[in-house]
Amino acid sequence: MAARFVYWMNVSLDLMIESAPGENGGGDWMRIGEQLHREFNARARPMTMSIEGRTTYEIMESFWPAAAQDATLPAYLQEYGEIWTSMPKILVSRTRTTASHGTRIVGDGAIDELARVRSEASGDIGVGGATLATQLRDAGLLDEIMLFTRPVILGRGRPLFDGTPAPMDLELIEQAEYADGVTLHRYALRPSARRPQLP
Repeated sequence: MAARFVYWMNVSLDLMIESAPGENGGGDWMRIGEQLHREFNARARPMTMSIEGRTTYEIMESFWPAAAQDATLPAYLQEYGEIWTSMPKILVSRTRTTASHGTRIVGDGAIDELARVRSEASGDIGVGGATLATQLRDAGLLDEIMLFTRPVILGRGRPLFDGTPAPMDLELIEQAEYADGVTLHRYALRPSARRPQLP
């Protein structure tokens, strides 16, 4: 059975992933407490691989490998550091030539290569980064969207997908609620939503 590409992201109620350029998940609206971080750990650990764009990868690379070994951090942060560092990863980048922590770099022809990975691998593969998720969606390769939604409307910023997407037919497969009004919604893309869009 083929693997599934799962785009998971923290979002506002109006489906923004950052309120200002370069915020990269660090805005005041993006508070992550212990309960929610333990949920992230539980969702990430069963994934068989992670695929990340360069910006997302470099944000993760700058913190999580060191966090895994930092005894001054809470255990749940050390745990996520261990999960990220040990998980097989594909970095989609035309500019990076080296990477560590079990990371393979794919540059030109990335979407064709990721289609091959999806057909030959198994399990859920996490997708990090709006640019990459948009490309996978447009190629008909995205299988699921997992949103952790904050009870805030930003009114501006970077949206969940780049550009103006065509209508997407989704099926709600799970929902849950956490502290501070954060909710989880997991959606499977119906077959019609996964077909590549014609120009």
